[in-house]
Amino acid sequence: MLVSYNTPNKCMKMMYPAHILALCVVIVNVCCHEEHQKLIPNGNNVPNPCSKNQTSIWRAVGHFNPDHGDVDINSFAKDFMKSNKTWTRELCNLDSDGDGKINGEELGDPSCDWTPGKKPKGPATNHPGICEPVDSGMCKRLNQGFNLCPK
Repeated sequence: MLVSYNTPNKCMKMMYPAHILALCVVIVNVCCHEEHQKLIPNGNNVPNPCSKNQTSIWRAVGHFNPDHGDVDINSFAKDFMKSNKTWTRELCNLDSDGDGKINGEELGDPSCDWTPGKKPKGPATNHPGICEPVDSGMCKRLNQGFNLCPK
């Protein structure tokens, strides 16, 4: 710990290790998501279920926060973990978020034959871990208290 009791800025010097640690956590979080994105079809291009704008992307697909991971993972992330972080026919054919569409359909792989490195058959059309439309009564129940969409 960088502490010097002879200067008036001792609080500032004590904060530097905390800042460095926080920066490391953010960097690791971002890198991990990029790796996970490559393991699912269209993982870097999943539409934001809160937006009508089709160019708005949900980067942290397995989380309830669109841009970075946090401790609250969604149902797709739980199923992805159960499949050993591998896109399998079983994971593809699941409807992780309960909205009536299988994960493969939502991610642009309706025939469940995508493999990492290949181009998916189509674009991602929905989020596999957040029930849509998010403001429907059914989805409000299924989304486990998800409330990040602007009112």
